[in-house]
Amino acid sequence: MCGVRSITVVALILLSLSSVVRPCPPSDRAALLAFKAALHEPYLGIFDSWTGADCCHKWYGVSCDQGTRRVADINLRGESEEPIFQRKRRTGYMTGYISPAVCRLKRLSSLTIADWKGISGEIPRCITSLPFLRIVDLIGNRLSGALPADIGRLHRLTVLNVADNRISGVIPASVANLTSLMHLDLRNNLITGPIPRSFGRLGMLSRALLSGNKLSGPIPGSVSQIYRLADLDLSRNEISGPIPEALGKMAVLSTLNLDMNKLYGPIPVSLFSSGISDLNLSRNALEGNIPDAFGVRSYFTVLDLSYNRLIGPIPNSISSASFIGHLDLSHNHLCGKIPLGSPFDHLEASSFQYNDCLCGKPLKPC
Repeated sequence: MCGVRSITVVALILLSLSSVVRPCPPSDRAALLAFKAALHEPYLGIFDSWTGADCCHKWYGVSCDQGTRRVADINLRGESEEPIFQRKRRTGYMTGYISPAVCRLKRLSSLTIADWKGISGEIPRCITSLPFLRIVDLIGNRLSGALPADIGRLHRLTVLNVADNRISGVIPASVANLTSLMHLDLRNNLITGPIPRSFGRLGMLSRALLSGNKLSGPIPGSVSQIYRLADLDLSRNEISGPIPEALGKMAVLSTLNLDMNKLYGPIPVSLFSSGISDLNLSRNALEGNIPDAFGVRSYFTVLDLSYNRLIGPIPNSISSASFIGHLDLSHNHLCGKIPLGSPFDHLEASSFQYNDCLCGKPLKPC
């Protein structure tokens, strides 16, 4: 019996020892403190909890892998519904820069430093050495400089969001190597140059939001090879050339915003019998007739063809569309009678103004 008791006591001791949670490695803690030292947050006290030996325990915005105890996630958002923001009744404001010390967190899976408005400097080039990185979300700061040229090394990356910053330079060709990427958001920056020809290699991509930059050159034909792409926004750039016909043959594309570019040539017929429901081609140099290609597959919540060089009549087949919510054909060179029936019976004159010789309701009688 004594032997049994001894074994039981030893087992209990071993069990109690195994249940003690290990703290994070000192190297990860030191990297986080160096990261913190480069930032200044004066209002909310975001970093007040970053004390003690275990950076995995109640450090605000820090999460660790339960097995390895290595830092896996940094999630710091300047706009949040968490209590620390509600008590202060304000959004966050932070200055400083993203320290390269973050790259010492070798098991980092997600890096979110978003909507702080005052964080400047460049994206640390060394983040491309973090093999487990899946999410990079740096929206809403004042980051400048170019995207890391070798960003394509991040083969696990699913989200890359640097919208609403001051990022310049070109889209690196290596972006095409991000074959796990699902969400790409580069909106409202200063990015120049062409969209890489090999863009179509991003086979998992569902959203490509590149609006509000200074991109130039044509829309790569390879874009149409991205089977999962549902949302393509290239608006407010300097993109030129014709619209690829193949865009209208994409399986799940539902939003196509190409407005405020330098596109020319005819509108592809395929766009009007596709699955696209939000189509904005306004403020380009598109020419020719509006294709007489509407049918039961044509379902548009938004169809904006305004401010182009379109000629001829409004096609009668528009009336056979399943639905058209907002339609804008203004500021073209259209001529002829506005068709009767849906959707024309609920549209205002502003949808047709500033054409050469359109007539009929809601404009003047023919």
